[in-house]
This record gives sequence, C-alpha cells and structure tokens, in this order.
Amino acid sequence: MNISNNISSIQAHQTSLNNSANNIANVNTDKFVPTRTTISSDASSVKANSNKADDTGSSRSQTDLSKEIPDQIVVEKATAVNVSAIKTQDEMFGTLLDIKA
Repeated sequence: MNISNNISSIQAHQTSLNNSANNIANVNTDKFVPTRTTISSDASSVKANSNKADDTGSSRSQTDLSKEIPDQIVVEKATAVNVSAIKTQDEMFGTLLDIKA
C-alpha cells in the first residue's frame, strides 16, 4: 500500500466519522433519517459512499446509537493504522535518502 492509498483511506474514514457525528447530533431530532456510509476500495484508492437510510415513517429519529458509537471506534482505529503506516513509509523513505546521500 502506498501513501496515497493511506491518505484516501483516512479521507474516506473522515467522511464516515462526519456522517456518524451528524447522526448522533440529531439523535433527538424528530423524523431525522440518518446517513449511512459504506467504505469500499480498489487497487488505487479507498472511497466512502454516503446515502440516507430507508425512511420508516417514524416520528422519532432513526439514529441507532448502539451502531454509531462502535462505528466511530472502528473509524478511529482504522485512521490510527493508516497514520502509523504513513509514518513508517516516511521513515523508510527518509532512511533511504540518508543512505543515498
């Protein structure tokens, strides 16, 4: 995996975190329909796709905190892994430049 893949993954996870935070912020908003984010990847990038959940017609918010909170923890851990990979790649590149110079 190269640095650009790690960066696109961090950006996709940031989109997911933003949507989750918005869903949580609106947990007490009547008739609020939360946004769901799916993260997909191919050989060159990682992308986030967001869409509104199905509206059940309920007068209450459809935000499920038992889903949102664990999802935020997963996003936090995934971002930390990507940051760690970027740091490692940067250190290796720096070492390589030091050896070359």
